[in-house]
Amino acid sequence: MLSNACKYAIRSILYLSIYSDKTNKIGVKKIAEELETPQPFLAKLLQQLTKNKLVSSTKGPNGGFYLSDENRENSIWDIVENIDGVKKFNQCFLGLSKCEDANPCPVHYIAAPFKNKILSDFRDKSIARFTSEIIDTNKVLSLKDYDALKLD
Repeated sequence: MLSNACKYAIRSILYLSIYSDKTNKIGVKKIAEELETPQPFLAKLLQQLTKNKLVSSTKGPNGGFYLSDENRENSIWDIVENIDGVKKFNQCFLGLSKCEDANPCPVHYIAAPFKNKILSDFRDKSIARFTSEIIDTNKVLSLKDYDALKLD
């Protein structure tokens, strides 16, 4: 449903929300390593997100990317809209050109509530709220160290 670019963007923003602020900026190399994403691709995504005010950045020796309080009030939907656009969410689950309540595909009534729940959470929850949930429930953004954690 989401492109790899959008998944990387969401994960990087959530990572920044957890580990950065105005006094602790993080470079793209560190973010790419931690999230195991291609660095050049992530750099372009972060530039686009910065241009569209979803991420903040500063240049120079102490520069890097971070999330301001204003950035944290954005939603996952803002990221999806910026990277993938909203067209995918309006498409039929089976790819039919016309699928709606009046003319449903075979899985319309199964997929529609699922899709509506995702849309609702993506639109209504701020990045700050997602971050709190990640921290409170120990959810992972990367599987980089997962195997090592399982062995402990």
